[in-house]
Amino acid sequence: MHYDVIIIGGGPTGLACGISLARDGRKVCILERSPENVLAEPPFDGREIALTHHAAHWLKEAGAWDEIPSSAICPMHTARVETGSSHSFPLIFDAPKDGPNALGYMVANHFIRQALYRVSSRMPRLTVQAGVHIEQATHSERSARVVLKNKETLTADLIVAADGRFSRMREAAGIGAIVDDFKRSILVCRVRHPTPHDHTALQWFDSGQTIAFLPIAPDDQEEHISSLVLTLENEDIERLCACDEATFNAEITQRSGGRLGALSLDSKRCSYPLKTVFAHRFRGPRLALIGDAAVGMHPITAHGFNLGLRAQETLARAIADGPGDAGVASVLSRYERQHRRATLPLYAGTNAIATLYTRDSKPAMAVRRLGLNLANHLMPFKKAITGMLMDHKN
Repeated sequence: MHYDVIIIGGGPTGLACGISLARDGRKVCILERSPENVLAEPPFDGREIALTHHAAHWLKEAGAWDEIPSSAICPMHTARVETGSSHSFPLIFDAPKDGPNALGYMVANHFIRQALYRVSSRMPRLTVQAGVHIEQATHSERSARVVLKNKETLTADLIVAADGRFSRMREAAGIGAIVDDFKRSILVCRVRHPTPHDHTALQWFDSGQTIAFLPIAPDDQEEHISSLVLTLENEDIERLCACDEATFNAEITQRSGGRLGALSLDSKRCSYPLKTVFAHRFRGPRLALIGDAAVGMHPITAHGFNLGLRAQETLARAIADGPGDAGVASVLSRYERQHRRATLPLYAGTNAIATLYTRDSKPAMAVRRLGLNLANHLMPFKKAITGMLMDHKN
């Protein structure tokens, strides 16, 4: 069976890429290790995505926005960044008064995955093979081929690796990557609390820990819901994932200073190693890397999927403007050049900020407080960051 493009990885970015290419008239196959029932009903994984306006616009055009329950979409009106325990000199970003009334929209990752799978499953030129295991994938300037463990052989003009920040396809292709290991882990879960979150996303760099509270849409219960993103040493995260619920509730309430009131666990606890990735190259012979396989961002931005969407759009546009062969070097060079230019400054800047704001020495703390105070009074800077957060231009 021959396809224009074979996509390895049926996560949100891989599914979005398949949809884009199929809409352009390409014959596409997505290969995913997870079984079909997991794609159709993805489990909660703790990840909450801060969708930009551009991402929301793309999802609407693709037909996926309507597949997301409206009750699961929470507008984000304000973003607040703090350092230290005094909560003084916060850096605050508000939605502009002369534009959309939200910086973006918080949506759980599993709802986005489900919506994209529903769209992809009804597209005539897009095939999704779930529960498959790849035995071999080869690609050269002349051809690309994937052999499955059941010995089925698929060929394509292009293979797209969308298999995550620890991509096996990237490794097999001999493409190295910058891997920043922060030697910490993050714990993500939903918590209930009596104090309203006021549609505000809080990023708080405290001594020895980083805490984020992301607003979640309300349900029919009285208490409010937020997503807790807690960064600590690996052993502390392991302990918090394993302890009983009462102990967990008491500790996270204490760690958050009780600023939202008493916190109570409202979901399963998920943990992830805190490592970021930037591939040395985004392409090989008849191979393109997208999503976390190309750029795995620090979670403080909650914007990883937005960059993944941009990657697949850039690739689809390069293919559409090319000579017809999706895997020729000129197409992949254009994609790599444009996506590297769009992501490298953001990746480097985010990692630099994360490194500075997790150092707890007195000089670092003083620089952090001064930096936030100055930034909060630089209107052009705040306007530029607000524009990046919203990504309103399509």
